[in-house]
Amino acid sequence: MRRKKRELFKRSLRMLFSLFLIAAQTVCFGYVWLNYYLQGMSDPFFEKGNWLFYAVYALLFIVFLFCFDGMKYGLYRRPNIILSQILATLGTAFVTYLQICLLSLKFVNVLPILAMTGVNIVICVVFTMFSDWVIRVFFPARKMLVIWDNYSPEQFLRKMGGRKDKYTPEEIVHVSVGMEKLEQLIQESESVLVYDVHSEMRNKLIKYCFEQDIRAYSTTKVSDILIRGAEQLHVFDTPLLLYRNIGLTMEQRFFKRLMDIVISSIMLIIASPFLLISALAVKLYDGGPVFFLQDRCTIGGKVFKIHKFRSMVVDAEKYGAQLATEKDPRITPVGRILRATRLDELPQLIDILVGNMSLVGPRPERPEITEQYCKEIPEFKYRLKVQGGLTGYAQLYGKYNTSAYDKLQLDLMYVQNYSLLLDLRLILLTLKIMFMRESTEGVSEQTNQKIAEMAERSAKEAQQRASESENGEE
Repeated sequence: MRRKKRELFKRSLRMLFSLFLIAAQTVCFGYVWLNYYLQGMSDPFFEKGNWLFYAVYALLFIVFLFCFDGMKYGLYRRPNIILSQILATLGTAFVTYLQICLLSLKFVNVLPILAMTGVNIVICVVFTMFSDWVIRVFFPARKMLVIWDNYSPEQFLRKMGGRKDKYTPEEIVHVSVGMEKLEQLIQESESVLVYDVHSEMRNKLIKYCFEQDIRAYSTTKVSDILIRGAEQLHVFDTPLLLYRNIGLTMEQRFFKRLMDIVISSIMLIIASPFLLISALAVKLYDGGPVFFLQDRCTIGGKVFKIHKFRSMVVDAEKYGAQLATEKDPRITPVGRILRATRLDELPQLIDILVGNMSLVGPRPERPEITEQYCKEIPEFKYRLKVQGGLTGYAQLYGKYNTSAYDKLQLDLMYVQNYSLLLDLRLILLTLKIMFMRESTEGVSEQTNQKIAEMAERSAKEAQQRASESENGEE
């Protein structure tokens, strides 16, 4: 019961923080609207009309906050939340300014809304720092029991060690200790991580945690993601899950392609000055080709030529394909700027317009890399059920060194949960990622040592039990 109240209190705090932020920004807008823009309209609103406009502003801000994940206090790091809220504030201000211009039948003075945006950004920064402090005080890191089976969780726990504010692994135990011992340990824990445990035992553990109201985490398998994307059928009194296993439907493909054409055309027009300047810079530097073409795999294994602005010397791969390093001598000075600003990816808008790629989808890999991954992970070919994309789940939620299996799971999450609204949200999140440097999530040496010792001790105990079991059978 105490755990339920704690969780309810946390959710209530998050809701209050979000409501306060929305209210504060709406009040600022109301002041600017009444004092600077209302009287300039050709037909000024009455009182109810003003309240409706305030509601529209608040609704816009909520939509942008949702798209940029700006309300997840305590889940994401403080800089991440602040950046999300700033982008939501800028997006809301831009759309609101366009609305005011339309209502006024002319371009109005932008300075008041710019000043309002500046104040709202300050509110975001101050309030997020305060709310993050409150959540850290009332909800310190959860002490966690880690249960594993075939593979040691040490590497995964090092990742979790980068979020000491949320997770504190206290004990690592192998499933070989038996269900009775596991139940006892679970009852004494604040939370449980079930790491790569076979399905039968995992089901028992999750059900027991559910019964005891104990928070449980579990790493995923490909089959879990396929189940989440299945359609629920209620033809009989026994629920059924339908697995279509065809990627996107014909209707989804049509509207996705339509969105690709419209958005890529608009983006090409907007980006045309940057395309021209980038092309000239590449050509004038060494006189080589402007574009770098490379074979990539997309839907159904189809191979196409992807276009990028050349960022390396002309003969960069004369000794075969190599991944670029951070200080790769093959990268030209112009190329470093293009890579840092992501401008080298702009020509792929042409690939999207002609239909070789989509705006959102699994990142297309080289044919030889796809073949290699498919040998190591047979399910990797599932990514080829949809068109490759410029951005996607793996690009937004993964890292440069994310494993192929984890990238596969992220991309399948996108495929199994596809919608046009999801595409639009991921496009907006891509704008956010462009402002964020990839976090290395450094872990202290002390934390690393503690995790290594716990993992080693658990592995030795599991090995000893296995040896005793074999001797007993003999």
